[in-house]
Amino acid sequence: MRVRERGDRGVVQSVVLFLGVSVLSGALAAGLAIPFAGLAGFTTEKTSETLEDLPQQFDEVPLKQKSTILAADGSVIATLAEQNRVPIKLSQVAPIMQKAIVAIEDDRFYEHGALDLKGTLRAMLRNQSNGSVQQGGSSITQQYVKMSLVEKANTPEEVAAATAETYQRKVAELRYAIAVEKEYSKTEILEKYLNLANFGDGAWGIEAASLHYFGVHASQLTLPQAALLAGLVKNPTGYDPTNNMKRAKDRRDVVIRRMLELKVISVNQANQALKTPVIDPNKVSPNKLGCANGRYPFYCEYIVSQLEENPAFGKTKTDRANYLKTAGLTIRTSLDPRIQAAAQQSINEHSKATDQAIAAITIVEPGTGLVKAMVQSRPYGNKRNQTSYNYNVEKSYAGGYGGFQNGSTMKAFTIAAAIQKGIPLNYKINSPNTLDLSGKKWSTCDGTVKAENGYAPSNSTKNVADPTMIQAAQKSTNTYFLQLSQRTGLCPIFRIASSLGLYDAQSGDPLGQYPAMTLGVGYVTPLQLSSAYAAFAARGMYCKPWVVTSVKNSAGKPMSTPGADCKQALAPEVADGVNAVLHQVMEPGGTGSKLKFGKSELAGKTGTIQQNLAVWYAGYSTKLAAAAVVADASVPYRNLIGQTLDGKKMYDASGSGTAGPLWKTAMQGALKYYPVTSFVAPSDKTVRGNVKDLPYVNGMNPDDAANKLRQAGFEVAIASGTVNSEETAGTVAYTDPRQRDGAPEGSLVTIYVSNGSKKNKPNTPTTTTPPGSPTTINPNCPPWNPKYPNCGGRGR
Repeated sequence: MRVRERGDRGVVQSVVLFLGVSVLSGALAAGLAIPFAGLAGFTTEKTSETLEDLPQQFDEVPLKQKSTILAADGSVIATLAEQNRVPIKLSQVAPIMQKAIVAIEDDRFYEHGALDLKGTLRAMLRNQSNGSVQQGGSSITQQYVKMSLVEKANTPEEVAAATAETYQRKVAELRYAIAVEKEYSKTEILEKYLNLANFGDGAWGIEAASLHYFGVHASQLTLPQAALLAGLVKNPTGYDPTNNMKRAKDRRDVVIRRMLELKVISVNQANQALKTPVIDPNKVSPNKLGCANGRYPFYCEYIVSQLEENPAFGKTKTDRANYLKTAGLTIRTSLDPRIQAAAQQSINEHSKATDQAIAAITIVEPGTGLVKAMVQSRPYGNKRNQTSYNYNVEKSYAGGYGGFQNGSTMKAFTIAAAIQKGIPLNYKINSPNTLDLSGKKWSTCDGTVKAENGYAPSNSTKNVADPTMIQAAQKSTNTYFLQLSQRTGLCPIFRIASSLGLYDAQSGDPLGQYPAMTLGVGYVTPLQLSSAYAAFAARGMYCKPWVVTSVKNSAGKPMSTPGADCKQALAPEVADGVNAVLHQVMEPGGTGSKLKFGKSELAGKTGTIQQNLAVWYAGYSTKLAAAAVVADASVPYRNLIGQTLDGKKMYDASGSGTAGPLWKTAMQGALKYYPVTSFVAPSDKTVRGNVKDLPYVNGMNPDDAANKLRQAGFEVAIASGTVNSEETAGTVAYTDPRQRDGAPEGSLVTIYVSNGSKKNKPNTPTTTTPPGSPTTINPNCPPWNPKYPNCGGRGR
């Protein structure tokens, strides 16, 4: 009998549990009444296991919050988010909104616990009598739990498990709701619910929904607005007013009538609300999430790529990308809208999106690396005349095109290598228009490299026969710089360029070392080149491009992020020398002279690659550095001549005439926000170089003089023909460089033979600085030497 009593008691308990689970499961399944037959497979043992496994606490999921990217002035660049949400306090939600959501979803919310048994039974009976689902029975707390479980899910499988119509999941959900009710007040639960809920059309949470549909904060919602939003929670897609205005109105009106039925509002209020239009489509704000919908999509994508490399945001790139979209970060960047606007104005003035050629400009700040502007001629998108390529950055970044060959802008690094070696700024090299370099060798970091047979490069501009380094830079004389790179070796050029941030923007490999290196090497981006030239402006201080200046978490606390990354890559006196040379490029006689503007000293260099596939102008003041490129970015690459730029066919393509105007307009607009500045004048040692005394050979037999010079460590050439001189005919009239100026060891000394025409005539020699030189050397001053420390005579 005792066994039977225990058995009877167990059956009764099981029946109670079955009924409880049936009611609860039916209610949680949107009010469906589950027939007893449906419990046939739900055994007492299964019920007991389910109840024993019920969770005892509920771990709240952090709200997914949008992150905001700001410009340097605090204006919004873009919003990153999986869900457009702005969490707020319940006190910031209009009371009418609170009443509307409670009225339609859980009118006894403040009277019951986790489960509204009365409401659940009512819903079950009503649904049973109607033969279909007419009314739900879940409390707001239960709904909050379900939304939270879905929010926690990271995979489709986890989402399915969080929404599965199973007894175990429904009972567990109820237990979670009990835990929530124990831990939080009703006010806190309603606040969490309103912040978590999906209100359709990409709006998550009550504040984002209010701003999206009505352009007002949640605190300003009116009755009809509140009723619409309250009605959306049940079916955010089906009742979305931007999809179906009639369905949205019908649902809104159900909420209004329910509020009237509960005496939350008056008849007059209800009638007025029912007559109100659902929304004004013109006031609906589009959810412009992501870089593509931001003000500066290319710059934004570059920023995101940088952020995704920060280990502070997650272990893997996927983790970091997810964190950026859900953590509610405030990301401030270096972009200056004023300078960006100046660069964009230049693009608008000198190019069109429909052009066959593309144009791009990057502007950076010397001494910090802050990237102030980044623009290009083709806008972001996948339609015709749009692109997702960022022509300003390396291929390793999202959308990075990977650069273009940089042409003669590479000569700046050869100039730096020459100055670093002690070669004077007035160093002359005989530079014919065409120079046969077949079989000639250049030293590299690993040995030597030899020019191929038939390699005979030419100059693209009219040049001085025996130019100084300054004159060669002014005219971009190819044959001069090829010979200069022989004297310096390619390794110093490579090391300087690499230390200033240059590498192959396509492959990420180091720059190549080959005979034509000084005329352009590999693929370089405007970002790389502007940053490298900025180092000259900053007297040798190279700074890596810096775009993210600060990151704050959702609580407003600073997070770890890389700051300025600068190093002294060149000695200041070397950079000063480069500035003196490139400054003359923009003075009369230089290829960049027409690009000069304003009172600040400017320096720059043109660049044109073979077959005119790309042309460059890179230049700077001490405050800003910029690189502009015009190129063919469509395979197969073709000569720019014949392609369109600014809607017109190009009949010429050059760094100064094609890319130069883009650079000038952008920098002219940008530098107006800065004071007038000048470069630091190079020292005497930099101007004169680390020279060695030349033997005195005037009046000697040319062959004897040549041997004497070679023994002293110089290369020698005897010029053809004769010159007027007081020396005896057939003897050495003078050398170039002159004996009094000296020359770097190993440099070329040219012997000029006298015709004796001035013998026994007064000699009034004069020495003038070659045209375009930034300095004047006193002819009576010995070559630079520590024993002549006060030797001056310099001027600008």
